[in-house]
Amino acid sequence: MTQLKDHDTSGLGDFGYKQSLSTGSIGKFASFAAGVSYISILTSVFQLFYFGYGTGGPAYWWTWVGVFVGQLMVALVFAELAGRYPVAGAVYNWAKQLASKTTSWMAGWLMLIASIVTIGAVALSLQITMPQIWQGFQMVGDGTGPNDFAVNGVLLATILIAFTTLVNAFGVKLTAAINSVGVFVELFAAVFLVLALAWHAVRGPEVVFDTQGLGQDQPLGYFGVFLIAAMASGYAMYGFDTAGSLGEETKNPKKTAPRAIIRAVTASFVLGGAVLLAALLAAPDLSDPALGEADGGLQYIVLSVLGGPFGKAFLLCVVVAITVCALAVHAAAIRMMFAMARDNNLPFSRQLARVHPARKTPTVAAITTGVLAIIPLVVNIGQPAIFTILSSIGIVLIYLAYLLVTAPMLRNRFLKKWPLADDATESGFSLGKWGFMVNLIAVVWGSAMTVNLIWPRPEIYNSVPPFEWYFQWGGVIFVGFVVVVGLLLYKLRIRHRTGVLEEHAVAVQVSADADEDDHLSPALI
Repeated sequence: MTQLKDHDTSGLGDFGYKQSLSTGSIGKFASFAAGVSYISILTSVFQLFYFGYGTGGPAYWWTWVGVFVGQLMVALVFAELAGRYPVAGAVYNWAKQLASKTTSWMAGWLMLIASIVTIGAVALSLQITMPQIWQGFQMVGDGTGPNDFAVNGVLLATILIAFTTLVNAFGVKLTAAINSVGVFVELFAAVFLVLALAWHAVRGPEVVFDTQGLGQDQPLGYFGVFLIAAMASGYAMYGFDTAGSLGEETKNPKKTAPRAIIRAVTASFVLGGAVLLAALLAAPDLSDPALGEADGGLQYIVLSVLGGPFGKAFLLCVVVAITVCALAVHAAAIRMMFAMARDNNLPFSRQLARVHPARKTPTVAAITTGVLAIIPLVVNIGQPAIFTILSSIGIVLIYLAYLLVTAPMLRNRFLKKWPLADDATESGFSLGKWGFMVNLIAVVWGSAMTVNLIWPRPEIYNSVPPFEWYFQWGGVIFVGFVVVVGLLLYKLRIRHRTGVLEEHAVAVQVSADADEDDHLSPALI
């Protein structure tokens, strides 16, 4: 019988999988919330405002606009893919439909490592906020020692990661419920903050053209420091693919996931940009050096403008945002690990792909991800620049993984292999005639931003003592290491045994007139 066109399935059969995760547990708002909480306006804006402002001054606000335009192009490409393939491990499984086995495996590998690093980077942002709420949260020293800030940050981050591990291991329904409440709080707080800061504005919007004379010692002038400051905005606007990665657990995924992706990045741009602008309008003194310091930044502006008790109450909302952001990043990392493991594409795949029979969640993958996320924190515990280093590395790996999807898709468009003809698995979203241009911009943007972020600048990778060459080249060394190890692991071991694990493979029906001995096996990847 001919299969009817249906947007209410994730298309698992096309990949050779049977349903093992919790079906229909995520609705429209929860899907949107997953993307918003990964991007997390309050987490990212509050975490790296000090870096963006300290590097580029008030005019760094325009990096928010530039990054949004580029990432919107990527999001539109991903929306088209999510409209056809809303499957766990979205980037990995999308690349599988567009490119070679090696490329798709590397996309998944880079995204997995990036997500694990990002969990730690997000959790570290508690240190930038919590001690400003109450000094008792500075449990290591008094914050003035050379490593007090970084060591205490690792302690707070470890506690948060332990929490996200427990919640994600319990099941997606609890994760989605906490995430949705947290995102509602975050969105409400962001709107309220914009209004409160705007009420206290002491200057006009022309402030966004103020460069403060920065970049005079740069070969490219202000544009040089603008490119560095873009890291602060680049850190914010990614992770929107999470809505696609939760497709197997989402209601009506082929329609819900694409719209959630686009709405998440757009809402984050509007509210995040408004928060940054309102802060610049209300800051009492734009020449105050505290605005460009990790223990000051946007938190310092909020406390200065809105007053102690009221400002601290708002910073509690930031802590909520950080918590649900870490929860969403952890959830996305679990789905990536599970997706690769059920294809037997990771070491210990059978264990990592195991789904709890009652909670319908990959419990082993949840715990493993949590443990792995803590390792980079412990390794860097004595490094004062841990915040910018981990943030930068996470972004670079994400951008590389995204390129391994957008670039093959552009090639397929050029070869007239995409878009696919409508069939029994009709897409829930299409770019139509704009597809090639949007895809081209996404690839050019992703390539340029990757080079910009990995460039061994001392402002990012070697900004505080001790000034060592290996810190400055840390991004290149780490990313190169991850790529080389990944390729060797895949070429020498993984590729010889890849294929859908039997317990996750969909049963393949044999036609009545087929030869009795000519049985079909589960699809191999």
